[in-house]
Parts: sequence; C-alpha cells; structure tokens
Amino acid sequence: MEILKVGTAVPLPPFNSMDNGGGLDIDLMTELAKKLGATVEFVEYRGATDDGIFERLNAGEYHCVAAGIAVTPERETKARFVAPYLICGHALAVDTKRLPRARSVDDLDGLTVGVQQDSTARVVAEQLVAEGKAATARVYDGIAAALADLSAGGCDAVLELGPVLTELVKPIPAVEVVQRGIAVENIAIAVGPHDQALLSRLTVAQAELEDDGTLQAIRRKWLGNPYTDQSLAVH
Repeated sequence: MEILKVGTAVPLPPFNSMDNGGGLDIDLMTELAKKLGATVEFVEYRGATDDGIFERLNAGEYHCVAAGIAVTPERETKARFVAPYLICGHALAVDTKRLPRARSVDDLDGLTVGVQQDSTARVVAEQLVAEGKAATARVYDGIAAALADLSAGGCDAVLELGPVLTELVKPIPAVEVVQRGIAVENIAIAVGPHDQALLSRLTVAQAELEDDGTLQAIRRKWLGNPYTDQSLAVH
C-alpha cells in the first residue's frame, strides 16, 4: 500500500499534540490518506522556525505538510497549496491580572507583543508597531516560549493564530485570550512546488471529505465549530 508521509510541526494544538497524540491535522490527514488508498505516516518537525518545514518538504523528507500552515505569498514560492481547510484569525492573549485594561490591539500602546519567529503573527505584530499601536515586537523561537515570558513579565501580550493560542493559554493562570479575529489566514495543506499529481489528488479527496460531512465533523471535534471560515468565531 502507498505510504503518504506528512510533515507536521509539533507541538501545535489543536492541530496536533492533543490527547493521545490527536488533533485536527492528524484526523484530516488520516481521512485523506484513506481516500487516496494510502497509509499515513507522520514525520515530526521540531525546528525553531515555521518555514524550515518547507526545506524538509522540498528535500523529499515527506510528501506534504499539514501543520496549521498559513498560506503567504512567500510560502507560495516554496510550495503549492490545496484549498484552505480552515480560515481563521489571529488572537491576542494578555495577563489580565497584570494588565486588566488590555482587551484588544487598541490597548497595546507602550507595550511589547511576543510572537514566534517566521510566523504570520510576527507580520501582524510588526504592523502594529509601525502604526504606533504597540511599542515593540519581541521574537521567540516558539509560541510556548513567548507565553512563558508573558507569565514572567518579559512581554506584555502574545499574538498567534486563534485556535493555537486558545489551547495553549488554558493551563496558564491569569493569561487569557482577550481578542480574536485579528487579521485572517488561510490554513492549508502544502505539497512540493512541482508535485501537481499529489496536489490534484488531495484537492479531490479534501472536497469529498467536505461534501460527505467528514471535514465538518473534524472541525467541530477540535474547534467546536464545523465551518471552514472561523475568522469571526468566538469559541
């Protein structure tokens, strides 16, 4: 049987690393592999940057990437993307005990925003700084490091994709997501830039999962909402 090797950046709840190693991307790629008549094999990527995963993809370490990846013009030069299986916004988290009045990006004047290196949230944060809405953007190797520094007072807020931030702040005392729907990202599966055959097969299979309700059920399971476009979701 064909083996479909899938690159996945871990840990990245709710896309992966949830209870028993599950997650939205894990379920999605497992179902897509069934549609393709293949066995799925997940290959973990633990690099310091989001974009390093594309280097591994183009080196042939896996056939595709499903890692909560947001589509950007730069990334489209490194890979081709299936239609988005999720559309979501960024979210903002703060220590509400330390900064009770910081409820949105409009309350960040003079404050430091923590973001992960090479993430799309970094672009958003740097735009806030350029517009004078925040003092500076502090870059971290991972979103977990940014949240740890937020708790320690090293930064004042953290910006990340809404579904990820919502999961990661749950066990952290006093840290809450105070705003969602900041900017909008298309989240999609990536294949190598020249792999038209796999792109076409995944496109058809994903459309079938959408049509038969499987993909809606997966989104509802992990996000509490079945819709592709969750950019305005408040869950």
